[in-house]
Amino acid sequence: MELYRLKAHEIRDKIIRKDVKAEEVVKSFLSRIEDIDSKLGAYLYVAKEESIKEAKRVDIKIEKGEKLGLLAGIPIAIKDNISVLGMQNTCASKILEGYISPYDAFVVKKLKTCDSVILGKTNMDEFAMGSSNENSAFKIVKNPFDLSRVPGGSSGGSAAAVASYEAALSLGTETGGSVRQPASFCGIVGLKPTYGRVSRNGVVAFASTLDQVGTMGKDVEDCALITEVVSGVDKGDFTTADIEVPNYKKFLTKDVKGKRIGVPEEFFNGLDGKIHKKISDVLRVFKENGAIVEKISLPLLNYSIADYYIIACAEASSNLARFDGVKYGFRAKNFKDAEDICINSRTEGFGREVKRRIILGTYVLSKGYYDAYYKKALKVRNLIKMDFQKVLSKYDAIITPTSPTTAFKIGEKNKDVLSMYLGDVYTVPVNIAGLPAITVPCGYVEGLPVGFQLIGNYFGEGTLFNLAFSYEKSTKHQNEIPNI
Repeated sequence: MELYRLKAHEIRDKIIRKDVKAEEVVKSFLSRIEDIDSKLGAYLYVAKEESIKEAKRVDIKIEKGEKLGLLAGIPIAIKDNISVLGMQNTCASKILEGYISPYDAFVVKKLKTCDSVILGKTNMDEFAMGSSNENSAFKIVKNPFDLSRVPGGSSGGSAAAVASYEAALSLGTETGGSVRQPASFCGIVGLKPTYGRVSRNGVVAFASTLDQVGTMGKDVEDCALITEVVSGVDKGDFTTADIEVPNYKKFLTKDVKGKRIGVPEEFFNGLDGKIHKKISDVLRVFKENGAIVEKISLPLLNYSIADYYIIACAEASSNLARFDGVKYGFRAKNFKDAEDICINSRTEGFGREVKRRIILGTYVLSKGYYDAYYKKALKVRNLIKMDFQKVLSKYDAIITPTSPTTAFKIGEKNKDVLSMYLGDVYTVPVNIAGLPAITVPCGYVEGLPVGFQLIGNYFGEGTLFNLAFSYEKSTKHQNEIPNI
């Protein structure tokens, strides 16, 4: 078996046992990237020289008998809105083309401390705004299962890289489902942690009260491994919680006897019959493993999409105001004065979807509309949180589909913006409430991966890993990617 086909925890064990060198592993992944990424488009930057140098450093530590980090020698891909020292950080936008990060994001520092190897920066929807990865200013990412289909977004490059064996693990970011939805579309495991569990220091902001760094791996153990490393309090991010990060590996057991799982009726109305059957099969597995599965109601979740797009766009309007063509980034060539610099640079530098959300956000924050839209949306957000808290006081987790569809055709929804937005109907509520959630593969529909989602209580990632691992070990749905 090629080294790039191994899971992250398998790679780590082989390196520690000295069965393989970290340099061999990294070169195997780099070779894979060179062979297929021209077809896939998952990477915007490949750190070939840097990653080999880092792998050699890990091998020297092993030769000297020095203590190794939890991710020693494991090749990891980083979404191109997370800062890595000396590497580009474009957010897949023309307005940041050529920008090189002068520092590491906090999560990247943690990865480096644990001796991981950064393979490069992955493609994404521009400024993380999108659900298909068609909004990149540079190229479209394709789904490894079907190159005519999208990988999901906005972390489509990170998902596709792991799914196609171009990285052992990856980091993405979440604002409304941007880790879970592409993970589901690409047949891998993806986790959105509790808001405040992982630092956003060094991550380019889209919507600050919704954004969260998320983790992706080929299986639940891989996802638990990287999540443990990047989690924890950061003095540079006041929103991180000073709550101890557990050893998530201890939660990886099949025993879920007595665990209570709620199934919200609202999330299954109108769901495609074939996907509905897959989720029903998942529920059957949990029941066989001893979990208690019951129907519940979360009526306020019907307001989630509208609530999300008001809050997210308002915060995006504020956060993206800094990109004005003056201080850094793209600057238009034709201008008469300072006002022209700003207008022309933003007009030429931002893509259509980013402009749409800035305009919507500016509108809901404007005089006369702030109370009617933004302030009201914040009140609805609190009601949605209370809805979840009421249920999660009685249940260990809530189970839903991750997406109402499988991966759709490239270009299929470009002219139907509402249909594209509604694709996040099952993931958006989690970001609004700040809860943790994980997506796990549960089979195929017409040859395309399907994932189910488990939503947990605040800082309950361990419980989610336990439930997800129990299902994974009871089934055979660890999807194999076709040769591309």
